Amino acid sequence: METAEFLEALDREGRALAAAAEAAGTDAKVPTCPKWQVRDLLRHTGAVHRWATAFVAEQLTSPRPLGEEPDLDGAELLAWYRESHRRLVDTLAAASPETSAWTFHPAPLPSPSPLAFWTRRQAHETAVHRYDAETARGGSPSPVGTEFAVDGIDELLRGFHARPKSRVRTAEPRVLRVRATDADADAVWTVRLSTEPPVTTRGDAGAADAELAGPADQLYLALWNRVPVPQVTGDAALATLWRETSAVG
Repeated sequence: METAEFLEALDREGRALAAAAEAAGTDAKVPTCPKWQVRDLLRHTGAVHRWATAFVAEQLTSPRPLGEEPDLDGAELLAWYRESHRRLVDTLAAASPETSAWTFHPAPLPSPSPLAFWTRRQAHETAVHRYDAETARGGSPSPVGTEFAVDGIDELLRGFHARPKSRVRTAEPRVLRVRATDADADAVWTVRLSTEPPVTTRGDAGAADAELAGPADQLYLALWNRVPVPQVTGDAALATLWRETSAVG
């Protein structure tokens, strides 16, 4: 996917998140994030939007902590979230492809620019939390597009979980396969687990101890621990390991 496509997705997903949150009300529980109410979801996602905006707008080349979440609620909080989202979209849309900024994981794209990184990362951040907001609202959440979901799986496995912070580890070497069953034949990943951070490659060469499979959109949400994995074959303990240790901090 191109950066412009991620920007369109970010714009669409953020507006849908706000609409679902407004329909649910800020007191509503978020079933996919049991410790949260909708107000927590809005405060978190808006703070992340503002954090990301600053890296691009100010061309910050070193990390900085996430800003404090606002002490707002109800209509004021919804307005603050919408402003946060709009500021992010507008900043990314206006930024030069040559923008310099800090990034925080090895995004698996050919020589990704900081602008490409942040647009892609915030599109996926917002899509997952839009799903959260829609579960709080009730009814059927909007689907995640297949191509977008495949990209998000790739970012999660080869970006987030390539970092030293990943806790998905095993005492002995194990191999986990991840396969999107409704996408192109290359929508499969081999995740090599050990006492070190996971090493993920595209493709299905070699034997695997377990395979997590399903339609790309459901697999995407499952790997972000929003829904159960559609299909698990082989050693189910590796699916449990993923669920218990893969949360991104």
